[in-house]
Amino acid sequence: MWYLLNKPEEVISPSLLFYKDRIENNIRSMVHMAGDVNRLVPHVKTHKTGEIVKIQLEAGISKFKCATIAEAEMVAEAGAKWILIAYQIAGPNISRLFALRKKYPDVTFSSLIDNEQSALALQEFSESEDFVSTIFIDVNNGMNRSGHPTNGLLLSLYRYLGTLANIKISGVHVYDGHIRNAEFSERKAQSDADYEKVYPLFDLIKEATGSEPMIIAGGSPTFNVHALRLNVFLSPGTNVLWDWGYGDQFDDQPFLHAALILTRVVSKPSAGVITIDLGHKAVSAENPIEKRFRLLNLHGYTVTGQSEEHGVLQIGEEAWESIQIGDVYYALPYHICPSVALHDYASVIESGEVADEWKVVARNRRLTI
Repeated sequence: MWYLLNKPEEVISPSLLFYKDRIENNIRSMVHMAGDVNRLVPHVKTHKTGEIVKIQLEAGISKFKCATIAEAEMVAEAGAKWILIAYQIAGPNISRLFALRKKYPDVTFSSLIDNEQSALALQEFSESEDFVSTIFIDVNNGMNRSGHPTNGLLLSLYRYLGTLANIKISGVHVYDGHIRNAEFSERKAQSDADYEKVYPLFDLIKEATGSEPMIIAGGSPTFNVHALRLNVFLSPGTNVLWDWGYGDQFDDQPFLHAALILTRVVSKPSAGVITIDLGHKAVSAENPIEKRFRLLNLHGYTVTGQSEEHGVLQIGEEAWESIQIGDVYYALPYHICPSVALHDYASVIESGEVADEWKVVARNRRLTI
């Protein structure tokens, strides 16, 4: 089994495991699917580690997307020179963004804008700092989480941004995380239909500037859909580690599971019941209890309960008899991104051995800024 450790007794539990060769394989697959490494703008929110950013840089990836100031600082510290904070900056985070720019003056930092009020706030701060801020127009083409709706006022927002002397439009950001059809043809059909809603903005920018805007589109589910579009930049995130949720649903993508959580049996409180040390402080718990983790080396069980430090499993009595306190299991999270954020460190596995330890540095909202 690819995931088994040679000396699991040396690893604490619960413990996050990164399988380095599989991470490298996934990065190669990302590059291959993109067709051109320069089209990739991978999101770092999944792994939050500078070491993986460096592996991506070594693979030729030069642009990155993130969600927080801390993630942006991590990416800049790793050596990247082009970073999009895929978030609308508000409140004190505006001054933090400028502090970040001063700390890394050779790095291009951009952020998102989807309304005039936020644009004006960024304009005023930029003017006071005598700086031109680069932004991407964030478009809501169906997800309804952020972004400007695809109506006539979207074109008005573009025109308004053009009146702000200290704001420079770098392109358009179109995240369609709402598109998760398991069948590729259905996923593509919905993506195509929703993407067409943004064409008027693309046309307006081309008419005003004489060139095509930089378009960053999609995430992991629609990665292989947008890869078919010419002149579109791609921002997969989960692909670098992959998880149970995407792995089962999107079998048209060639990625390998590269992150697990090692857990142990800590109690057998009654016949047919075992308790492992995998509570919701160690694995993402936003999904129903049956969709939080899958144990790769245990079968015929049902997760019946979970608290902060414990996971309770119902299992057949015959199997229960053979299970011992301290037995090790390997859990595949349903949603890897928030699961990684629950751990300070990841043990890096190579050939069944713990070869290194990487700090999940950007799980914190603030590093030095």
